[in-house]
Parts: sequence; structure tokens; C-alpha cells
Amino acid sequence: MKEKATSFDIAHQAGVSQSTVSRALRNSPLVNKETREKVQAIARELNYKVDKNASNLRRQHSKTLALLLFEDPTSDNSLINPFFLSMLGSITRASAKAGYDLLISFQNLSDDWHAEYEDSNKADGIILLGYGDYTEYRTKLSQLEAQHTHFVRWGALDDEHPGVSIGCDNFQGGFDVTQHLLTLGHKKFAFIGGADTRSPEFFARFQGHRKALELAGIAGEAVQQDAISTEDSGYSATLTLLQNQPDIDAIACASDLIAIGVLRALRDSNITIPEEIAVVGFDNVPVASFATPALTTVKQDTILAGEILVDSLLKLIAGEKVEHYLMPVDLVVRQSCGAK
Repeated sequence: MKEKATSFDIAHQAGVSQSTVSRALRNSPLVNKETREKVQAIARELNYKVDKNASNLRRQHSKTLALLLFEDPTSDNSLINPFFLSMLGSITRASAKAGYDLLISFQNLSDDWHAEYEDSNKADGIILLGYGDYTEYRTKLSQLEAQHTHFVRWGALDDEHPGVSIGCDNFQGGFDVTQHLLTLGHKKFAFIGGADTRSPEFFARFQGHRKALELAGIAGEAVQQDAISTEDSGYSATLTLLQNQPDIDAIACASDLIAIGVLRALRDSNITIPEEIAVVGFDNVPVASFATPALTTVKQDTILAGEILVDSLLKLIAGEKVEHYLMPVDLVVRQSCGAK
């Protein structure tokens, strides 16, 4: 007796994935017309019939959430930003508490995330942590929205950005840490980190930093030096800064990783911290408290963040309305700015 044709048989003949076959047989507009017609013709040739029971089963919840991490350049080749490590633990615990498994993978911008996770029934929704150039990443988020994917992301809040965002008050954090430096008498400032829309979180921190300087009447004298969130980038940016602006007395960094590189560059240049130049970071990653000197920084509650990300995604899956969530930040004062 001849075995019944399956979607795998159709996918093999058509040279497409099984998820594409599934969408093509549903006349999904996400599959171009030529591919839809090709898949449907092969299905007719093979006398393929959609198994309605299996189709209904696929629409049931998998009780699994997908967590997609952006691959960040790191000194230990882990490719995971240390800021996200404690958040990762919180997300894992919150998922388990809700009765969900967690599928963790790195982001691949060339993949169809909806087809890979929701359409294939691997996961009921997606949590996104990190991104590279946001102007490129945003296209991917818009695609997820068009596909009605359940997803939430950690990142800067903006009504123009697709999807539900959970993030901290980056502007206030940048303002508070700069205000603290001002109260210590610093007047010659530099900001190290991206300050444009490619990195909206860094940009918001820079804007908060700038606002504090404007209120103090010294914004015109401040400088900004680009850097990505790595120690090496912070190190290189500092050497360039010292050549061009040798009279600075305070450096505000867009992240702790940048700040660690700044501290190393200043030590290698025989500049004392904080006596000659004060340094502050942002994120409060674990290594910040072990730096030499210990790094003043801005704390984001990663434990609460993980819990809110999971709770928000589960609400989306349940069909509930979910709003952006802006978390407060806390200033953590240590020795790198001269205050104990």
C-alpha cells in the first residue's frame, strides 16, 4: 500500500521548508505567489490532504518560550553581553514558575523567526535581548509585527519602535550620574559611546548626560567619542580622547564594559583615577565592583526586568493588551568618581 504524502514530501520537491509549505497551503501572503502556486500544484499531484487534527494540534500552545540573544563581541568569546547574564537567569526562573520551558538561541537576522519558532510550534512567543545596529534590526521587528508574532524585547522605549518594549530610564540614568559628577566639582566632561539612532539606549544616556551639562551651563565645552560596548573599544576611544582633549577631568561611559576599557587606558597612560580623571559607567555588571578602582555606575534591575519580560509575553500570548514598561534606575556610587 502506497504511503500517504506528507508536507515533508512537498517541501522536498518544491525545495522549500515545511513551514513554507504550511503557509503556502493556507494561501499566506507571506509566501510569494509563484512559490504558493508551485507548492499547491505539487500537493495536488501527490493527492496531499491537510490533516485537520494535526493542524489543530499545531495551533495549541507548546508551553515553550524562545529567547533570542544578540551575539555581542566579548573578551572571553562567550558572545553574551555580561549585562544579560543575570537577566537570563531571571527569565529562566520566571518561565519555569509559569510552567514554560525556555529555548535559548542566538539571533540570526537572515532567519524567519516567526516560521522558525511560532509557525513550527517550537515556541508560543519570543523574547529578544540585544541588537547591533538598530536601524537594521528595526526591519526585523517590523516583519515580526506583520506576521502577528508574539514577542517582547528589552530595549529603548519609543512608540515608533515595533513591538512591546521593556527597558530602563536611560535618560534619567545618564542625567543622574552626570549630576553626581557635577556635584563633585568636575567641569571638563567627555562622553564615550554611541550617540545616534543606531543605538537608541546609548543615545538616551547621552541625552540625559547632555541635559545635566546644559543645566550647569557647560554643555558647550563637553565632547563625545564613539565606541561600541566592549573593553577594547573603550580603551581605543580613551587614547584618542586623551590626544585630542588632554584637559578633561571626567568621563561618562555609555556602558560598564566601555568604562572598564577606559580605566585600563588611563592606568596605561599613568593617569590617576579619580584624582586626575573621574570615570563612571552604566549597567552595574558584576565586574564593575571589582574594577580598580571600583566603578561608579547606574544600576538596572535585571532580576525584575526578566520577570516583566516573561509576564508581558505570557499576556500577549493570552490575547491581553500589553504596554511598554519603563523601569527606574539607581545610582551606585563607588571609588572611580572620587566619592566613597
